[in-house]
Amino acid sequence: MPPLARSGIGSQVSRFIDELSFKSQANSPANTHTQLKVLSQTKMTANGEPGASSDENSLTTLPIPDIRTSPMPNGNGSHKTTIAIENQPRRRVSIISDPPTIAAGASAAGYDNPAFEQNPRRKISQTSTHSHSEIGPSRRRSILKETSLHNNDNESDLGSTHSYENYRQSALDVLNGKYQGHQQQVPNSQDGNGANYVEDSWIYTFCLKCRGEEPSESWEPPFWQKIFPYPLCPTFRTFSRLIVLILIGLLLWIVAFVIIGDTAAPGGQLFSLVVLTVAANFGGYLISLTTLPRLIGMLLVGILFQNVGWVDLDGDFSKVTAHLRKFALTIILTRAGLEMEPEAFKKVYKTILKLGIVPWFVEAAIMTVMSHFLLDLPWMWGCMLGAIIAAISPAVVVPCLFRLRTKGYGVVKGIPTLVVAVAGVDDALSVAIFGIVSTIMFSDKGVGYQIAQAPVCILGGLAFGVIWGSVARIFPEKGDAYVVPLRTLMLFAGNLVAIYGSEELGFEGAGPLAVVFSSFVSNLFWCKDGWEVDDNPVSTAFEIFWMIFEPILFGLTGATIKINELDSHTVSIGAACIFTGVIIRIFVTAGIAFGDRLNTKEKFFVGLSWMAKATVQAALGPVALKNLGSDATDEERNWAEIVQTICVFSIVLTAPLGAILISVTGTRMLTKTKQPQVLTGWRRSHRPSIRDISIIDEEEEREDPELPRDKQTDDNTQSNAHLTNLSYTANK
Repeated sequence: MPPLARSGIGSQVSRFIDELSFKSQANSPANTHTQLKVLSQTKMTANGEPGASSDENSLTTLPIPDIRTSPMPNGNGSHKTTIAIENQPRRRVSIISDPPTIAAGASAAGYDNPAFEQNPRRKISQTSTHSHSEIGPSRRRSILKETSLHNNDNESDLGSTHSYENYRQSALDVLNGKYQGHQQQVPNSQDGNGANYVEDSWIYTFCLKCRGEEPSESWEPPFWQKIFPYPLCPTFRTFSRLIVLILIGLLLWIVAFVIIGDTAAPGGQLFSLVVLTVAANFGGYLISLTTLPRLIGMLLVGILFQNVGWVDLDGDFSKVTAHLRKFALTIILTRAGLEMEPEAFKKVYKTILKLGIVPWFVEAAIMTVMSHFLLDLPWMWGCMLGAIIAAISPAVVVPCLFRLRTKGYGVVKGIPTLVVAVAGVDDALSVAIFGIVSTIMFSDKGVGYQIAQAPVCILGGLAFGVIWGSVARIFPEKGDAYVVPLRTLMLFAGNLVAIYGSEELGFEGAGPLAVVFSSFVSNLFWCKDGWEVDDNPVSTAFEIFWMIFEPILFGLTGATIKINELDSHTVSIGAACIFTGVIIRIFVTAGIAFGDRLNTKEKFFVGLSWMAKATVQAALGPVALKNLGSDATDEERNWAEIVQTICVFSIVLTAPLGAILISVTGTRMLTKTKQPQVLTGWRRSHRPSIRDISIIDEEEEREDPELPRDKQTDDNTQSNAHLTNLSYTANK
């Protein structure tokens, strides 16, 4: 056996390099090089001579000087030298990290190229720009990995954690195999290729659309994928979460039944309300799969429950539903104030007020006149109906505008921001006018009191908004660790006091204005302190509140409709009044939008985006009927029922149509910017959760912040992207 053949690879390579250094001192007539092949896996023959390599891909080529004129160590004087390094334990030395995921069509040559980098945790150099900015530090590890162990991993551990790619490669392969076996039994089948039958099916696509992306890997039992394959079935994390929610609801129901009594038992009104809320949430989820607003499904579920006879919320329980509507209205108006961007409002406040007030008055006036002459409503009842119908629903408009904004439509001229700001103004104006008219209608005080309603409500609401917004700036202190929950609760409590206090004082119209203005002023001061309108944690908290009250509000609103008691004349005339007001409002909006840097198509799109009705109509539609006392006449009850019916049908008719028109016409009427839009928080594409409210800034917790991009490093990476393998070959 040659002297270099020893038990360890490290000692062999070290001895070999020493010999190369000694031989390289000899003078060579030419500066040519040959190749030395080091066999990492070599079979030794019985007499100690090297055998054939079992793997040609394991050869590593190293440049060495030409030593043909020097005596060779084996003493045979040959000009060709092959030194076999013995590899007795057959193990492989490697430095590995988390395996990258190479997308289809991507070249493997760009592994160190940021454009091809798929694993953000792998840090290439100290000045690398794609570091662990999201997950945290992850170091590459150097290991000695046995080849036999590499191929025989513990199979019991493979089932403990799964990524979405593992899901597809486990149980879906079994389903595809079963389908292939079925295809072999049916030779006359037209589909000859069943390799990916399950993944190509419509039910697979539908189920995959229903699954959300989890923030981390999901633990699950090893047998879970065999019984419940992903995505045809939910993950174990989703299943366990559902079980926990069911258990929590069951335990709370038991406690409520012990405390309250029969009203919380099955068949009671409180139990019916809970069931209606859960069913409305599920109905909204099904409708959201079609990209339509969730509130449509919630409203339809309420109508279904009422007409099937599964819910009865009349009687004394109507007081509870009335308070729930006020809570929902407070949340709606608070979100409207928080969604107004102060800087944009300062720059284009004339445009916002012009487009928010003038079209609103036109639509309200049209509804008032048509309802008076076609539905025989008194003028005051017609004004109340017009004030409700003229409101815009941000719950419909904002998600549709988010999808357009992500694609770059209307961003250059700020059309999404303009539409959302005007929607907030419209909601505040509708609720304020409704409060004033309602106070005048149901009040038995003198004429002077009725005349003072408008100025007192406007001035009082604005004054309360400025005062409470200023208080919210100072208290709590902005550096407090609990500033987010304290600001959220303080703003919510103050707005509830404004709603209930104005009603108690007899100036119901002042409360809604106070809520919207206090939210706007608070947001203005918080933005000056460093918060952003698009990523305001208090706004996120109120969005979570709205997720709770949205199914309650629209489920209750749908439950007020009894189809067998509807008058076909009222429904048809009401639909005609609604669409007439919407169409005229669109043309008025396009006509008065002069000097706003909008072309004709953009003007009509802005008008179309304001046709959807939902939130204010659901909150205020049944209020008139609830305000009638026991001494009300049958004619007054008939008028109140007409107002309630038209409000509900305005949601059913305009909400889905408005969402569809915004999505379809937006790509044709708005200008698309060529630069991709990076949306850090304008409006979230996902529904928020509690973990979206961060009390501690994550930037302060990062130990190794992301360094700025270095142009020289990027250029070097791009220039080396064509190198597929790093090998040292001889220069011919």
